[in-house]
Parts: sequence; structure tokens; C-alpha cells
Amino acid sequence: MNSNSLEDYGFTPDRARAFKPHQEQGLIPGRVIEEHRGFYIVVIEHGETRAELAGRYRIENKPFPAVGDWVALRPGEPMLVEAVLERSSRISRSEAGRATGEQVIGANIDTAFLVIAVDKDFNPNAVERYLTMLWESGAQPVLLLTKADAAADLDETISAAEISAVRVPVHAISSTEGTGLDALDAYLMPGQTICLLGASGAGKSTLLNKLAGREVAATQAVRERDGKGRHTTTTRQLHRLPSGALVVDTPGMRELQLWDAGGIQDAFEDIEVLAADCKFGNCTHTRNAGCAVEGVIDERRLESWRKLQKELTRNARRKDDAAQSADAKKWRQIRIDARKKRKLDGC
Repeated sequence: MNSNSLEDYGFTPDRARAFKPHQEQGLIPGRVIEEHRGFYIVVIEHGETRAELAGRYRIENKPFPAVGDWVALRPGEPMLVEAVLERSSRISRSEAGRATGEQVIGANIDTAFLVIAVDKDFNPNAVERYLTMLWESGAQPVLLLTKADAAADLDETISAAEISAVRVPVHAISSTEGTGLDALDAYLMPGQTICLLGASGAGKSTLLNKLAGREVAATQAVRERDGKGRHTTTTRQLHRLPSGALVVDTPGMRELQLWDAGGIQDAFEDIEVLAADCKFGNCTHTRNAGCAVEGVIDERRLESWRKLQKELTRNARRKDDAAQSADAKKWRQIRIDARKKRKLDGC
């Protein structure tokens, strides 16, 4: 049982004011700290409880709760989630596979720690893909280069990371050696919510345990044959650190499909700034006359931008098709219901 108050979990005066209409309906506030199939673990005043979605929740097409969300609960056994409060930020990706739905990884995140291991080859394209997602979220991205003690050439890796992470703080750390961790103190303030993101084997669980001062997440060694990590975190969970900061631990991502296009302008701000001087407004920066970008931006980074632009365009088209299909399905049902009503009325 958790005995901390909701203020310890970030329930600010602004959130209390936003909750007032729900309070008048007899609901109580809580924050989702674990997400499971069919239920949630929610921290409430002076404790934790299990909660499920109210019966009409799906019918009303409300946003499903995610770890980090503030929710309005109807007391009972079990508690019922009646509403999700407005989010200050949300980290989202497209659902895996060919689905066109949004999967919210974490909500109300202040700072997103992108955890990238540098004991193997550094992948700048992966960093740019993650940052495109994070800049869209409303959270502040921070790049953590883990396993720095095992990097072949740490200075070179940091330089490459800074090119990929425009306007993003970059910190090289070693959780096992404890080096570089002092630089994270500025982010780990009471009530601040951090989210750990990265591939399996990047060192997220080891970092979380180090910050917590005890083992709160299981760890496993990376496979020797391919350097790939194993999933040690299998569900998203929110943990409270001794500093008073809150950390959302997420399972490693083997596949990251972007949900929205808004973050690409921030992730590739250097390209966006130069593009303003291109001769033609629709310049694709691909052997175009009067292009102000080609020859200035590293070709590897430019190609990464092109690929992400194409992917986001395809995603937008798929979402439009899905929306049109859902709209058509809705109107088909309306026509079916209307025909049934006419038959009942004897028309």
C-alpha cells in the first residue's frame, strides 16, 4: 500500500481546479501507475487501487487511460474510470503492424529520456526517428548515451549524437560505473515525471534501479550473438524515486512506427531553417536547382529526413482512409437502423 499523497504524484493546484467538475459528480482523482489487460493500478489519496473502465466508456469513444494519466474515478468495487483529464503531453506511436490506431506510451510527461546504448555501433537514424516522435509529444527530450564506459570512441559518438539531436541535451552515462549520473539531478525534481524510452538492452532498467537506489526493475544481459536486448520490462509502470521524481519505465521497442508528423520540424530544425532559403517552396532537397540544403547538411541526415517524410505522408494517407472507412461504417449502421425502425412502424 502506498501512503503518499496525490501532490507527491504531481497533482498540482491547476489539476485540482481542472478536476472540480468531476468532484461535483462524486468522482475522485487518481493517477494511472500501471496498465494491464483489462484493468489499471491507480494511485489515489493515501493508497493504490485497482480500476476498470466504466461500462459505457467504449461506447462514448473516450480516450483510453495510459500510464501517467490523471483520471476521474467512481468509488466502488472495483473503482470505475469515468474520464481522463486533459493531458499536458502524450508520447504516442502508431499501433504495431498495419493498424491505424494510436498507442499512447505515456501521458503527462515532463522529460523524456531517450536511452541509447553506445557499447555497439551508434545508430543516428534511430535517434532521429525517436526524436521525431518525442518532439511531437510536448515533453522535453533528453538523449542519454548509456554504457559509455564500453564505447569504442566516446568523443566521436557524442559528436555524432549532437548532430542527430539538434537542441536536445546529450549526456553520456554509465549506470554500472555511476559516471555521468549527477547531470541527471536537474531533471529529477519532486513532482516531475520522466519517461524512459529506447530499445531492449539499452540499459533502461539498470538506470532505473540506479536512480531508485534499489531493484525495482529486473535486468538481463544482452544476447552475445547479435547484441540484441531481451524484454525485461513487460508492462508500463510509474515509479516514485527517493528524489520525489516520477519515472515511467516502458518495455523496449523493437518497432517504432510514427503517429504524427508535427515533430519532424523540431527534430530536423537545421534542415527547416536552411529550407527557408531554397529557391522553390516545394523543394525536395534532391538535386533541385537553387536548393539551400544539399551540400550543407550531411547526406546521411538528409536521407534520414527524406525517409521519415515519406513514411509520415503514407501514415497520414492511411489515417484518412481509415477515418473515411469508419465514417462509411457509421452511416451504413444509421441506414440499417432507419430501415428497422420503418419496418417496426409499419411503413
